[in-house]
Amino acid sequence: MARQTALPPRPPCQLYLITPPVLADLEAFASLLEQALSAGEVAALQIRLKEASDDQIKAAVTQLAPIAQAYGVAVILNDRPDLAKATGCDGVHVGQDDAPVAEARRIMGPDAMIGATCHDSRHLAMEAAEAGADYVAFGAFFPTDTKATTHRPELTELTIWQETMETPCVAIGGITVENAAQVAAAGADFVAVSAGVWNHPEGPAGAVRAFNTVLATAF
Repeated sequence: MARQTALPPRPPCQLYLITPPVLADLEAFASLLEQALSAGEVAALQIRLKEASDDQIKAAVTQLAPIAQAYGVAVILNDRPDLAKATGCDGVHVGQDDAPVAEARRIMGPDAMIGATCHDSRHLAMEAAEAGADYVAFGAFFPTDTKATTHRPELTELTIWQETMETPCVAIGGITVENAAQVAAAGADFVAVSAGVWNHPEGPAGAVRAFNTVLATAF
């Protein structure tokens, strides 16, 4: 009988932070970010400022990227591969209405991290993976006030993706300390969180500690 080789265990799901949609006081938020990142493991920080000007985005990256990178946290800019490249971000996250993954890769170069929004569509996710995306994002899994959402995938989408594809997947949309475990257990490699950290009753540091505890045992 042929000897079966056990598959290596899947690494614990990791926390992927997203900034609030508006940073009215950049200095104050930089302090909150420092508190959050000093409290536990965070894989990435997405700077997502859709209504900001190019100069405001550049200022935010200049202020926040050194803090994140000092903790070994990848800095991902939302939507804009041109600005991500110009400001020295580690990567870019593109939506379905933004630059295609292949174009983002051309602009950012071979070593950049490229992520793609795929809503509730495995077809879109497979296309993104084939185009060279480093991760695909599904959501929104739960109601969220952070952004308007029209797509609501089932958690089984994460399970199917995890079982059939190698490209890591990110779950996004209304994820909190209370529901993160079920998302991670379903198959998410990362949970993307905004309000669930920045608006947590124990503050961002308390939120990161709580997420780390939940995600470490969510299998």
